[in-house]
This record gives sequence, C-alpha cells and structure tokens, in this order.
Amino acid sequence: MEFVDRLLTCADCGGEFIFTAGEQLFFLDKQFKNDPKRCKPCKSRRSGVTAAAGPGPAAAGLSRTETRTECSECGVVTTVPFKPTQGRPVLCRQCFKTKRAPNVATPETVAASAKLVAASAGASMGVDHPKVQAELSAVGQNTAA
Repeated sequence: MEFVDRLLTCADCGGEFIFTAGEQLFFLDKQFKNDPKRCKPCKSRRSGVTAAAGPGPAAAGLSRTETRTECSECGVVTTVPFKPTQGRPVLCRQCFKTKRAPNVATPETVAASAKLVAASAGASMGVDHPKVQAELSAVGQNTAA
C-alpha cells in the first residue's frame, strides 16, 4: 500500500493541514482507524502542553505537593515533597543526609571486609592455616565491636 500526502481540515480552527505519508504509515502501524481531526497547534493547545514547557507533570498543569513543616531533629522550618503522616519523623535535608551518612564505607571497613572475604574464601577451600584462622578471628572481633 502506498501513501500520499493528503490535505485535511482542522475541526477547531478550520485551517488546512497536511496529513503526511509518514504519519499515515504511523497511523496504520498503530492500528488507528480515524484520520486526525486537528492540526498540530490546535492539538497541543487542546492538550494543554506547550512546546517550551517540555514533558512532565508541571507541563501538564499538575503541581507537586510541597508541605511546610518542622524538622523532627533540629526544629528548623523546611518544605518536604510529601504530606507528612502523624507519628513519623520528618527531617530537613541536612538532618536526612547526616542520618544516612553512617552507611558510607570507610577505608577501615573496606579493609576489614576484604580480609574477611579472603579468610572465608580460604576456609571454604579447605585451607586450615593457623595464620588465616587468626586473621579470621581478629576480623570477626573487630566487626563485632
């Protein structure tokens, strides 16, 4: 089937627009039954999205919920992108970062983990060397503390 550019009339503005062969092929691939009724400017105006706004909820006229509240840790007034629920702490950005900081790996924890992995790999391969066993117990004691 060969497609040819066609001239259609917009249902909103009454102006003529071209329904290109490529668009017709796209409509066929998507199994759309009807031809478009509006030109591109009227279609974008109808959907409420402008070309400059770009994609996303703000472009569609939707706004994200921002709530002003007090930080549970330091008491500073902050805004959060959700509606806080009763009984759960709300943290400002700074307190949130400091709460999550202990999960960061330090050189000491990385070295201890490497020794533990090496020792357990040696033990799983049947290595029953006293030096490996001593390192394994030392690493185990350091991580338990």
